[in-house]
Amino acid sequence: MLARNVRLHLQRVQRVRLSPKRRTLAIALNANSNEFLSFFDRPPHRASWSRSPTGLFGQSSLVSPSSFQNLALATLIRAQLLTERIVRARRSRDELFKVVKNLDRLSDMLCSVIDLAELVRNAHPDPEWVKSANEAYEKLCEYMNVLNTNVGLYETLRDVLSDPAIVRTLSREAHQTALTFWRDFEKSGINLPPEQRERFVSLSSEILVLGRQFLSEASSSRPPAAIKPSELHGLKDFGLGSRLQLQSRFTQRDLLIYPGSLQAQMIMRFASGEEPRRKVYIAANSSAPEQIEALEALLRTRGQLARLVGSDSFAHMALGDKMAKSPENVQQFLDTLLDHTRPHARQALHALQLRKQAHLNTDVLPTIQAWDRDYYCPPEPPAPPIPLPPLTLGTVFQALSRLFESLYGVTLRPVELSPGEAWHTDVKKLEVVDETDGLLGWIYADLFARRNKSSGAAHYTVRCSRRTDDDDEAGDLLPVENDTQLAELSRDFEAGGRHRFPGGVFQLPVVVLLTEFSHPPSISRGPAVLEWHEVLTLFHEMGHAMHSMIGRTEYQNVSGTRCATDFVELPSILMEHFLTSPRVLALFGASAERTHTTDVDDADAVANNEDPCRNIDTYGQILLAVLDQTYHSRAAMDPSFDSTAALAGLHDRRGIVPYVPGTSWQTQFGHLFGYGATYYSYLFDRAIAARVWRQLFAHNPLNREMGERYKKEVLRHGGGEDPWAMLGSLLGTPELAGGDERAMREVGRWRIEEEVAVPGRH
Repeated sequence: MLARNVRLHLQRVQRVRLSPKRRTLAIALNANSNEFLSFFDRPPHRASWSRSPTGLFGQSSLVSPSSFQNLALATLIRAQLLTERIVRARRSRDELFKVVKNLDRLSDMLCSVIDLAELVRNAHPDPEWVKSANEAYEKLCEYMNVLNTNVGLYETLRDVLSDPAIVRTLSREAHQTALTFWRDFEKSGINLPPEQRERFVSLSSEILVLGRQFLSEASSSRPPAAIKPSELHGLKDFGLGSRLQLQSRFTQRDLLIYPGSLQAQMIMRFASGEEPRRKVYIAANSSAPEQIEALEALLRTRGQLARLVGSDSFAHMALGDKMAKSPENVQQFLDTLLDHTRPHARQALHALQLRKQAHLNTDVLPTIQAWDRDYYCPPEPPAPPIPLPPLTLGTVFQALSRLFESLYGVTLRPVELSPGEAWHTDVKKLEVVDETDGLLGWIYADLFARRNKSSGAAHYTVRCSRRTDDDDEAGDLLPVENDTQLAELSRDFEAGGRHRFPGGVFQLPVVVLLTEFSHPPSISRGPAVLEWHEVLTLFHEMGHAMHSMIGRTEYQNVSGTRCATDFVELPSILMEHFLTSPRVLALFGASAERTHTTDVDDADAVANNEDPCRNIDTYGQILLAVLDQTYHSRAAMDPSFDSTAALAGLHDRRGIVPYVPGTSWQTQFGHLFGYGATYYSYLFDRAIAARVWRQLFAHNPLNREMGERYKKEVLRHGGGEDPWAMLGSLLGTPELAGGDERAMREVGRWRIEEEVAVPGRH
């Protein structure tokens, strides 16, 4: 059951401030629905290319795959010079005052290319671009690992943090940034002997390689299941089932059913006999030995890295700077959820047993197997609580812009792309504009599925916010003569997309949203219409995007989504809650004026369209979080550790559906790489989001006062403030500020008290 589970507009925008009473009407007046519908939904006209050709993201240096290598080399040259400047800072007291800023500049210099490469290798359709991006990514990540073990940098930062006079000059955000760098050094074994530091770099690089291998294996196709024609009874009444039966009679051979195919889904939902469902389930959840070895090698190497720096396990190493702080606190949180959810999951399971008993006509209550769930409780697609117009991309982005204007005074504006700026013709570009501050940043939306594009949905931060007018580039060391031109290439890349705000000049954030929505069949048949689960996905990812846009900090290392992993999902999950509100759903209409004529209390207006077996799935997701903790515990470092046996043992101890021998679904659990030891974050942040929704927005989700409060208390700070302190201030619960075991228990209690659950987005 676990298996289910830069620069175009720099002028400041001036607007007339409106009182809260007039703001809803302002949405209707300011939101030009035709603009979004024309931009997203109407057949594209042949571009006039009134703009000059450029490179990716408007960077003239990125016009060909080979340019990535030049940019990576140029970045390394400048990074090495800036590193040397920081190390020499101990010779000059004036330079010590600039260390935190220069460390953040160094981080941004590298991350802006690394993050761009990460996006390109996951989204670009040209293999040559992907290859070049991979090479740049690996080269710069390796150098980043070397910097994390640079004793000179560490000792310079130590001198800064141990000097009270310097510390007093640091803002809270700057101090938080300095502490983040300090923790990164400590986690990288900076106090180890030189050979062990070299070993740390080697292990870190190995983890990157193993992680990529694991993710590749996780998304690879599985061998088919061989289904006998006689086993297809029960499919005759369905179109696809009839075709399967005809095919089997024509070939007189077993049918090969590939996991994940429409045929496989049909069998799992409609084959009345257990045998074909069992075969498809096993095929879908089995692994080749090399796939298991790839995962276990990743887990072992992570364990070795943790032991090298003195941590008991990778989970202990990973959680020290998170809200949870320790694996023990995480386990307590998960145990609380399991104990509460288990009775409800068992009740749902009993209902399935009764259905199976009636189907089989037996006296004994039968056991529900893993392949029974979809047959006896077919998944119901999520649906909006009220009727809505066709959910085209234009309609949905129109609603998003209206919502953001209502809550934050922020709107989305379609922008024409320049030739060469995007990596595919599907890509659309939006400006994010604040009614007072003007341009906040850019969102590139790449929303349709295609071959060789990464699966799933993701938010990529290509460039973070940071203040740039106090960079003191004049103090940087100069490159040797032969490197001058290359260094200038890096400076030009870095200089794009800046904007003056009242507090200074800032680098504007650039983010990319990747999803795999279905393309419309043809232009002549109209625009793509999203399913409700796709709207949920888009709202979720736009929650991340707005966090990046509004989280304008002076230091990029704490901007936007660069915060604790177990806090970063709060803005995205909260966005899903808005889709339960009729007032918000009214924003999908041609005119938003309906929003101020609705007198329904949104706290009582949510329709429950959820899968009746949701509790089984919720319980399964909690077990996944437990499995993640197990895989990153001390146990994973035992030479005899068997990830499949650990999966089976968890089923036996705490599962409600028997483990199926021969299956090893863990090799498809892709979150084990990106969310290693922190998969609990989805459950944790879902609890927090539910509390924020009920306390701030449930009764009036378009309330500007509450939107501004949430923006100023949470979104604005990115990772520059302690998340427990932000929550305590937002919710009026200062007792949370300590972030201790009591705080973790309180969040667990919120999760238990949650009355309205929004289906999970991952």
